Amino acid sequence: MRPSTRIGRTCFLAVQILVILVILCPILYALDISFLPLSQIFGKPLKLIPHEPDLSYYVTAFQRAPLFRYLVNTVIIAVCITVGQVFLACITAFAFAYFDFKGKNVLFMAILATMMIPGESIVLSNYLTMGELGLLDTYVAMILPSLASATTIFFMRQAFLQTPRELYEVASMEGCSSLRFLLAIQIPLSKGAMGAVGIYTFINAWNAYMWPLLVTNTDKMRTVQIGIGMLLDAESADYNVMMAGVIIVMLPTLLLFTFGQKYILSGALSGAMKG
Repeated sequence: MRPSTRIGRTCFLAVQILVILVILCPILYALDISFLPLSQIFGKPLKLIPHEPDLSYYVTAFQRAPLFRYLVNTVIIAVCITVGQVFLACITAFAFAYFDFKGKNVLFMAILATMMIPGESIVLSNYLTMGELGLLDTYVAMILPSLASATTIFFMRQAFLQTPRELYEVASMEGCSSLRFLLAIQIPLSKGAMGAVGIYTFINAWNAYMWPLLVTNTDKMRTVQIGIGMLLDAESADYNVMMAGVIIVMLPTLLLFTFGQKYILSGALSGAMKG
């Protein structure tokens, strides 16, 4: 290996490490604060590494707000939205990828056009619709408006297009139905794309704040993002307790992202390779 090449790789690695540290710094700082008493948080000099970590602030976080209930609610909502979006995206994408029907391109462009509509612009109409149907403060109200997404449909269609169309034609000639082809052949071939879409959808649903705040009125239906704000008392700001709650809420998505990296990578690369 030439010296210039070695120096270039070393510089590239150093830049990567620097970027990783910049991204992780807020998370590590929040983790550090969650173990420190208030006197040490605002004390000088700042102690970045706690000498005697105190786990009691995590217990206090669960006592101050019903975080466990919020976690259960958020898991139910995020899982339902993820399964619903992936299921509907696969069916819709399969139709656009393999079927020929009148107005196909126009309909697909109309679906893509919805990606340019800000989500905030339809919040009021969705809220009024949920109210008219009597679904406020229910799981249905938080799940139903997010069951379909133009982004996931587009992504899955692009993934399905990587499969040679001849495979579908041969399967049809052998008597394989479209549904069987989708379930037995197309979905196994697109596991990477489905995993990437599923992880992206789950994280978005987990981090949703405004819509669950609008359609819920009782503590039994709140989500974790709303519950974080309840960890601060009106009289005192216990930042260690709040940061403990932030770490608790952040942990599931961090674990999901860590163990789902291969799906994200293969899903991102699927559009660049022809099957």
